[in-house]
Amino acid sequence: MSSRIEEIIERQRAFFASGATKKTEFRKEQLKKLQECIHKYEKEIYDALYRDLNKAPFECYATEMGIVLDEINFMLKHLDRWSRPQRVRTPVTQFPSKCFRVSEPYGVVLVMAPWNYPFQLSLAPLVGAVAAGNCVILKPSAYAPYTSAVLSKILRENFSDQFITVIEGGREENAQLLAQRFDYIFFTGGVTVGKLVMESAAKHLTPVTLELGGKSPCIVDETADIKMTARRLVWGKYLNAGQTCVAPDYVLVQSSVRDDLIKAMKKEIRRQFGKEPLKNNDYPRIINQKHFERLQGLMKDTNILEGGTCSEESLKIAPTILAGVHGESPVMQEEIFGPVLPVLMFDRIEDAVAFVNRREKPLALYLFTKNAYSEKLVLEQTSYGGGCINDTVVHLATPYMPFGGVGSSGMGCYHGKESFETFTHKKSIMKKALWPDIPLRYAPYRRLSLKLLKMIQK
Repeated sequence: MSSRIEEIIERQRAFFASGATKKTEFRKEQLKKLQECIHKYEKEIYDALYRDLNKAPFECYATEMGIVLDEINFMLKHLDRWSRPQRVRTPVTQFPSKCFRVSEPYGVVLVMAPWNYPFQLSLAPLVGAVAAGNCVILKPSAYAPYTSAVLSKILRENFSDQFITVIEGGREENAQLLAQRFDYIFFTGGVTVGKLVMESAAKHLTPVTLELGGKSPCIVDETADIKMTARRLVWGKYLNAGQTCVAPDYVLVQSSVRDDLIKAMKKEIRRQFGKEPLKNNDYPRIINQKHFERLQGLMKDTNILEGGTCSEESLKIAPTILAGVHGESPVMQEEIFGPVLPVLMFDRIEDAVAFVNRREKPLALYLFTKNAYSEKLVLEQTSYGGGCINDTVVHLATPYMPFGGVGSSGMGCYHGKESFETFTHKKSIMKKALWPDIPLRYAPYRRLSLKLLKMIQK
């Protein structure tokens, strides 16, 4: 496999060197082809996502295929303008000249995708890489084998492997890929593997984007619309059975409305998933036995207010609400990444902010409030990748805003124009006129030259 990967990279380097991918029309043609492929293989994609995660077609389209199609449409609409050289101002000291920046692709890039949204999180960054003019090696997750296989089929049947190649497999293939030199690496996944990716990239001084995760808080103060908060919080938390990097990981609710919120959330869980969620055919399952058992362990020694039931056969865990949790509880020591929601209380909004700030910077933060002071305090005093006020999760479903983490939740961002920028090097160029050639800058330097220089640069 190692020699095969090396051969693939060499073929891609040769194709990139031909200059074909640098032509804007070529990039647009490839994006349109990918767009057509998604529609052509729609049923196969639905089937793969159902077999991997038990996702219903609506959820598949809303959270996977639709987001990728939006990205493609946005790229096609703006790519010509983004690709043009950009004029910038020239300082008077460099007169006569003009300055401009040229967007150029990095070359051969590696995109490593996770299992939780295995279609979207594979192709959304790939769209940005292709739009920027790179050749791409895509490594889907082995934990979602059916989606990995359909991605491999789609890209193999419709794109030359010297332009886009899918490498399937698990840890061994990941290690072999990371041993190679790439021009850029885009990784989505957990913090532990993210550190290994960054360590491997450092050996070749390869730039990276790391889309990681963390414990994303949801703060609910006493002014919040409790009914709407419960509806949007339940939707965002239990979407994909909680296996979402930006899912609310825990709730911090003001003590005066804690009971009201829990009551409303219980009602909302039953409304959205039924009285027996484990029998709901549209409710996703946990990806594998390992994560199923891990989530069961996180529920031990807690007060289960709702849910907590599990099916070993289907690997489903009902939407669960936990009480009796504090900052040092086991469930608060790692990202939950499942349908388990601890509820903690605070008395003052300043206490909630302090609680969040004592922990690593999260990928997302959600605030439900009608209070301007609470909104201002949380926005100004907490650091996180992105988030919503009075909603959850939806901030990442727009090509007009970048999505990414900060600190331990990641580095770099993408979506829309930021995807193009992520996979693009901005080359700065100054074109100088040959005449007049001002002698001031040349040696030998005189006292008068320094005075003149200071006058010009004022």
